[in-house]
Amino acid sequence: MQCKVLFCLYLFPLTQPVSPTEIWVRPNTSAILPCSVSIPLIDQSVLEVSWTSNTSVIASFGTRDGNHMENGVSWDTSLFVNGTFSLTLLNATFDKQGVYECHVSYNSSDLHLSNVTLGIKVPPTLSIRSALVVLDTESDLQCSAQGFSPPLIHFSWTRAGETIRLPQAVTAVERTPQGTYQAVNRVKFVPLLSDQNVTYACMVSHAALDKPLSEEFQLSFVFLPTVTLSAVPSSSRNAPLTLSCDIVGFYPEDISVSWLQNGTELPSPLPGEDGPDGTFRTRRYYTLSPKQRELVGEVECVVHQPNVTKPTRASANVAGFSPATGSLLTKPAKASVALMCISLVLVFLLCLGFSWRRSDEKQKSLNVSGIILPPRVIVGKKCRVTISLEGRRVNRVKTSWFLNDTRISDTSNSVSEKGPLLPPGGNKSYYKLHTQGPLRSTGDGSQQCLQSSVSFIPQISIHKGAVFKCQVSYVGKDKVVVERVSDKFSILATPEISEIQLEEADDNSGVVTLTTKAWRFHPDIITFRWFCQGGELSPVGSQAVSAPRPDAQGFFSAMSQCKLPRTELERGSTKVWVSVHHMALKQPITRETRGFIKRPTVSEIICSHRTPGQPLTLGCDMTGFYPPDITVTWVRLREGEVDDTEEEVIEGGEMWGPVLSGPSTYRVAATLRKRETRVEEADGGVVCRVEHCSLLEPIERRWRNIQIVAPAIPPFLTVSWTTDGVGVFSILLTGGHPNATVLWAAGGATLTPLVSNQTYATGEEGLTEMMSVCALVRSDDQPVQTKGEVQAEKRKIQNAQKTKAAVSDPNTVGIGYIDEPCEYNKNLENDTMSHTEDESEEEDNVKYKMHVNRVNAKVWPKGLERKPLRVSVEITHPALALPVHRTWTDPKEEVLSSL
Repeated sequence: MQCKVLFCLYLFPLTQPVSPTEIWVRPNTSAILPCSVSIPLIDQSVLEVSWTSNTSVIASFGTRDGNHMENGVSWDTSLFVNGTFSLTLLNATFDKQGVYECHVSYNSSDLHLSNVTLGIKVPPTLSIRSALVVLDTESDLQCSAQGFSPPLIHFSWTRAGETIRLPQAVTAVERTPQGTYQAVNRVKFVPLLSDQNVTYACMVSHAALDKPLSEEFQLSFVFLPTVTLSAVPSSSRNAPLTLSCDIVGFYPEDISVSWLQNGTELPSPLPGEDGPDGTFRTRRYYTLSPKQRELVGEVECVVHQPNVTKPTRASANVAGFSPATGSLLTKPAKASVALMCISLVLVFLLCLGFSWRRSDEKQKSLNVSGIILPPRVIVGKKCRVTISLEGRRVNRVKTSWFLNDTRISDTSNSVSEKGPLLPPGGNKSYYKLHTQGPLRSTGDGSQQCLQSSVSFIPQISIHKGAVFKCQVSYVGKDKVVVERVSDKFSILATPEISEIQLEEADDNSGVVTLTTKAWRFHPDIITFRWFCQGGELSPVGSQAVSAPRPDAQGFFSAMSQCKLPRTELERGSTKVWVSVHHMALKQPITRETRGFIKRPTVSEIICSHRTPGQPLTLGCDMTGFYPPDITVTWVRLREGEVDDTEEEVIEGGEMWGPVLSGPSTYRVAATLRKRETRVEEADGGVVCRVEHCSLLEPIERRWRNIQIVAPAIPPFLTVSWTTDGVGVFSILLTGGHPNATVLWAAGGATLTPLVSNQTYATGEEGLTEMMSVCALVRSDDQPVQTKGEVQAEKRKIQNAQKTKAAVSDPNTVGIGYIDEPCEYNKNLENDTMSHTEDESEEEDNVKYKMHVNRVNAKVWPKGLERKPLRVSVEITHPALALPVHRTWTDPKEEVLSSL
């Protein structure tokens, strides 16, 4: 034995180091670490094998410490004799990555040493953090790759399918707590107007991907506004100064406005409305107190937009806003001017009249602000538009409000603000006129302030695209002194969102369709975003189109669907939710569902046997559904009425269950006990309505209150034979409700089911007649035949060959049916066919198309006597306690079998 060992060591070097090997596997899968030598090792008593990782032994064989194997690893020791020492990691996780060393010794001599590097491969997921850019301004696009391993990854960018940045490796890779990596790649460029509606894509290449992964997107542009700062004229430097900041041509609507005075931020007002060109516009006011006016310096209106680093601003010096003419005169000067005015008034009274001059003086001293609109106009929620007037005697001023060109009158007493909206086409809505003042606006009381407003409840049919108009005049005068017209405002209606409905596909594809609906919203732009366990899904079907048609009240509706494999929902913890975004919502509305959902199977309504004086019990079973929450409603229908006049049955309904009937499925039995009354006798029926979260529409099963009557059954079968040996058997059932079930069978010792044909007609007495016909041909040969019988047999065999395909396959077209002349002999005593000419002519006029059954009556077990040909029919009906049977036996074969 020692000579063999020395011979092997002489042929091969003592140690054969092998170049390091890299093994890449998916997370939580098994990994095989290779280690082998090229010579057989027969004597395992002198063999030592060990695997180490991070200087610790995880598996050993034949060493001084004995055989050792840690949890999570395994190897096959039977392969050691062939020189194979591969180690299997049963569950490769991120913490098991690293270098594994295999060391093999034979007869205390190092024979093999190799290193294996284990790595985990996980493909990345891509997302674009923001596609919002500023037109003609350098912008930054960020593409994020998450959850990948190993850390080496390459990014590239394309525009309209053309590469704008070649693939480059990203070195700034971060490791996540889960053991994977994440990286962000940025590209800076100046977006132009030609980049609108152009498809961009971020692509990554990674070792875990078979082909590059891309994420396509389109740019969303930010339009910078034009900001203009002005002041509302004031009569004195000691009065508050109202500043107006006009912001025009910005997009999107989400902006914030701040006011600065000498670098100090002032409180900011509320947002505004959209403009006619698709952008937005707003006007912001800010009133400086007299102390703030004394500070002088610059006042800035600063507009902030998302993804815009440098805000848009407009500034002006407070000193540049001069008061109205004459407002800086001293009191003695004012007195002199007043005396001069009095003198002038006396002179003009002689020429033009005192009243006209007084009215003209009031007009010159009246300051009217613009119409202030509410920041958000929501359908059904009360809003207010306001205008401010400032003058010396505003108590003599009256205001008239108009919607477009229609005058507004106070309807708050006749229309409730808490009631429902008026139907479309109505010309009356809720309006309430308010007048507040006059109030003193300055310390000396020379100026007064008055506010006039209109409260209204918005309606789409009335207020969409409308403007408010306010005309200012003096009491007793018809002349309009000042007219102010508001900007157009947008009507918003918050959507109503349904719960997520689930429906399984009918094609057994294992796909579940999730559906949610939104209705009564305005405008028509709405977004559905589906999520599953933190990842966003793509909707497969949506009716949230760009320009859907509104309903009669001007509201829009939309529907979105998303499909998931049923196996995802069967996990029981998979969470799926949809987030609905609309500009009328401050926060998106979320609907969610969790776990496996299966639609119920609803049986037909089963009726108990009627007993005089006892209630009638109806039953319906719901099986194979999940979750167990289910609703069963019994509805009574009146005879001759449609379903919209149905009456719900409140008493007598019971539900047993839900009971666990299988893995994650339940069943429920619903019953209804009905008492017999005269009104019920005219009842149109009962409906069992089942509602479940997996159903888009309820499932209904209907039961009719119909009397069950047994049909009249003749005592014998009618039999006719054709010239080709085809026997036609029939039976006529008269009356009865519902229709009876007929089953034909034929044979000798045993019977075989046959194919039959049923026809329905109305008899002379108005009763329903059902004719059941069955045709058959014998397949056995006669032992002794005459010449005429031989010819008849040939025709019979020829006909049987034609129908052979139909007998074996009833769906065969053009072969399985014959059209032979035959007559049904209604004389029950004559069961044979005569071949007279009159009957032949009558046979030509009566023809039936039927399936021919092939029957072999001569097959019987050995040792038993021969049985004659029998043809039997079984008739079943709900009104019959037991089935009724009618049988015909061949009389010739009865004679032969008795001999």
